[in-house]
Amino acid sequence: MDDAPDQPRALLLEAIHPDATALLQEAGWSVETADRSLSDHELAGRLEGVQLLGIRSQTRVTEALLDKCPELVAVGAFCIGTNQIDLPAAAHRGVAVFNAPFSNTRSVVELVVAEIISLTRRLTEKDRAMHAGQWEKSAAGAHEVRGRRLGIVGYGNIGTQLSVLAENLGMAVFFYDTADRLALGNARRCSSLEELLASVDVVSLHVDGRPDNRNLFGEEEFAAMRPGSLFLNLSRGFVVDHASLRRHIVSGHLAGAAVDVFPSEPSGKGEPFVSELRGLPNVILTPHIGGSTEEAQVDIGHFVAHKLIDYAKRGSTALSVNLPNVELPERSGAHTFVHIHRNTPGVLATINAVFAEEGVNIEGQALGTRGDIGYVVSDVASDFSPDTRHRLAALEETIRLRIL
Repeated sequence: MDDAPDQPRALLLEAIHPDATALLQEAGWSVETADRSLSDHELAGRLEGVQLLGIRSQTRVTEALLDKCPELVAVGAFCIGTNQIDLPAAAHRGVAVFNAPFSNTRSVVELVVAEIISLTRRLTEKDRAMHAGQWEKSAAGAHEVRGRRLGIVGYGNIGTQLSVLAENLGMAVFFYDTADRLALGNARRCSSLEELLASVDVVSLHVDGRPDNRNLFGEEEFAAMRPGSLFLNLSRGFVVDHASLRRHIVSGHLAGAAVDVFPSEPSGKGEPFVSELRGLPNVILTPHIGGSTEEAQVDIGHFVAHKLIDYAKRGSTALSVNLPNVELPERSGAHTFVHIHRNTPGVLATINAVFAEEGVNIEGQALGTRGDIGYVVSDVASDFSPDTRHRLAALEETIRLRIL
């Protein structure tokens, strides 16, 4: 059972944009920050007494960590991916998780377009030669992107926007997605990954971090690509077998690649980077910066900070990735009860019976369910006795009770 603390605390890691800190402070939070991710042991120590945690892609929030941090009420992933967080474990401890699914889409897409052009013109090799004092003016191996065929694997927020920009550059766009997606413009849906790989000159991966996507792209898929094709991955590091990618670059089967994400990444700036892709010709390697523009980081900082504040202050779970999405209008009552529970029949009736028996009038109420988790927000107009909170907290189905 949680009451809103007088001076709530938040911890923001991995150099989250300072606007997020400012917004939380304006909302009454005491904010601590760190420019890097923390080990499990360090993080557990820093989270003592903390209600809100902000992270990016390198910090792991495990079930064991959640067990050590009972005061934590919400985690904000200041990025798109949430596979670094044990979402079911967080939900079953009443910890809401939010991310930024749209804020850096444009930044990722612009980097993809820039890399496709750079690889197609072999700018990496021209740049390296010029810095070495060599003037190698030649059109050999350099092409326009106009008329080339782009295959997009994963046609979500990023894939669809890339589709539009690529078509504006004169590329023919093909896409494959396991979900039923609406084709934009003249983009053509492929019925299988094999069909896409046989049809295109450039393959760009934009899949999510679900476990089923692990090792999605390996020896068989690279072998199925057309000779001289380009390969890009700005989605998740674990979806690609880098040893196979290296073999197909070295053999000349693939003309180039751009990789922004890796199966194992350094935990912070300045740490050594190890990869079998280093030193290969016409290969662009970037340190997980697809969404790392100042514009995107400002947007992400604002978006996730507002989600954390709304959850902490009003119980709003709109766009939460692990709890039922429930939102009430701006609170009119004296108190808000947030009841997270196991989703079994009759829980709402039991909650309302407690309120009625305790003489507490409900002015507004919303219920949402998600799998085996239920979420009820109740605005009440009057004060309540200690028995009200104790009875609600003691219900067999209760996971967490917060009173705001």
